[in-house]
Amino acid sequence: MAVTSEMVPLGTPAPDFALTDLAGQVVRRDDFAEAPALLVAFVCNHCPYVQHIETVLGTVIADFPSLAVVGICTNDADAYPDDAPAKLAEQAQRAGWRFPYLVDSTQQVGRAYQAVCTPDFFLYGADRTLAYRGAFDDSTPGNGKPVTGAALRYAIEAVLAGAAVPEPHQPSMGCSIKWRSEAGHR
Repeated sequence: MAVTSEMVPLGTPAPDFALTDLAGQVVRRDDFAEAPALLVAFVCNHCPYVQHIETVLGTVIADFPSLAVVGICTNDADAYPDDAPAKLAEQAQRAGWRFPYLVDSTQQVGRAYQAVCTPDFFLYGADRTLAYRGAFDDSTPGNGKPVTGAALRYAIEAVLAGAAVPEPHQPSMGCSIKWRSEAGHR
């Protein structure tokens, strides 16, 4: 069953993070302090909603070399072995992703960002306050609409130009994040 993203209030500061990438290197939010914008994408390997957009996501992001991007997998890899680091590396290769793909093994970062689904996109401006949260585009598996990345592309263009992204923002839709325990999570 698909779920939609929590529409975190615009202007919310980007939570800090320090997570390991697929090579075991620690990547921190502040490593991207000089970038004019930061996209935090909660993604995973097993979800058909992510698989549906993954190649075009890599293409869209490649069009914005000044944009800092991280992918974060918050899913419980013990329960969902397709989301273990080795499988995430295969996905990144398959999709042509060139951004750091981080593993949130404690799930604290996903909770701090209020991520709900995969994919779930959070775009922050130069001041690292939330400028866009929402959908990649109008396409979902089986709805027949082309995968374009239009909504996210428009948001990135606006933020890089120093402009606000006009509302309403369409929520992202996807698989629920696979939490280790639902206890304590909204």
